[in-house]
Amino acid sequence: MTDSFTIAYALSIYLMLTIDNFTLPHWSNAYGTPPGKGKIRTIPADFIVKETLAFEPSGSGEHIFLHIQKTGENTEYVARQLARFAHVRQRDVGYAGMKDRHAITMQWFSIWLPKGDEPNWSDFCVEGVTILSVTRHARKLKRGALACNHFELTLREWQGDIDHTLAQLTTIKRHGIPNYYGSQRFGHRGQNIVKALAMFNGEKVPREQRSIYLSAVRSFLFNTLLAQRIHANNWATGLSGDVFMLDGSRSGFVCDDIDETIRSRLANNELHPTGALYGKGDLRTTGLAHSEEQSLCNTYTTLIQGLIAFGLESDRRALRVNVHDLTWHFDENNTTLLLAFSLPAGSYATAVLREIIELD
Repeated sequence: MTDSFTIAYALSIYLMLTIDNFTLPHWSNAYGTPPGKGKIRTIPADFIVKETLAFEPSGSGEHIFLHIQKTGENTEYVARQLARFAHVRQRDVGYAGMKDRHAITMQWFSIWLPKGDEPNWSDFCVEGVTILSVTRHARKLKRGALACNHFELTLREWQGDIDHTLAQLTTIKRHGIPNYYGSQRFGHRGQNIVKALAMFNGEKVPREQRSIYLSAVRSFLFNTLLAQRIHANNWATGLSGDVFMLDGSRSGFVCDDIDETIRSRLANNELHPTGALYGKGDLRTTGLAHSEEQSLCNTYTTLIQGLIAFGLESDRRALRVNVHDLTWHFDENNTTLLLAFSLPAGSYATAVLREIIELD
């Protein structure tokens, strides 16, 4: 499966990792060159995100659940302010996912307050932050405990081929998108990767930064693998020995030979091939899929050994993700494009945008 493109592509990225002016590569698009250009996040209201929890808070328990709207602030900052206001440790504050700063986001936080008087939440005053509702639940809100995120995006100063864009959006609605990690994972100009390399080489890093750098490396490796699978045109159709994941589930299985039943389920977006999230333990793949993932191991030995040394366990992530409830609308001048859609927890709106407009 490894071809001259894959070798050259991997080598070019490896060389980028060894120089000071590191830049992230342009990972392959699934549906060709994006047909348009436009500006995102001109104002916070251009990027609206609404969380839907994977469960309904029970209304009782030791943890306060706060539904919060925030504008122009990141999730960790709001968590710190909540901990300070409630006089608890920051680790007693939970949230299901990190949300964009340059946006309007509606998300849930939990605070462990088993005893004593509950704060008067109407006194919580942080610019750009509004508490929408308060309830209780028995358990802390954990990362990833979401059914989905719903996005409402406004692309301004749009220009391009409108017919091609409409066809592209229809294709995305039918066939899904590559499940790339978004650029925010990698820090400004990919510096989280550079800092991770320094950490692997023995540089001391604050504990709270380690997981950020480790996640960036795993995301970088996954995106690189996914780009290679897109180039080989098997990111959605699968390879022998792939681990397939059921849509909307973490359940998966290894398939040594892809038969007509598997092909049909893949074509109907019921199953998705997965890619490695590298770390300790078995990749689980066999055959051609295993050879592809092992080839990446051989190219990025330093990065993968660094992940193993810091104790990360190997995992899997779907290479494809369905885009639910996708709608679009151009204004009368065809200069503003409105998009609305939902994605499962862990998937990125920018992975949708990069297929229809050129992103910086």
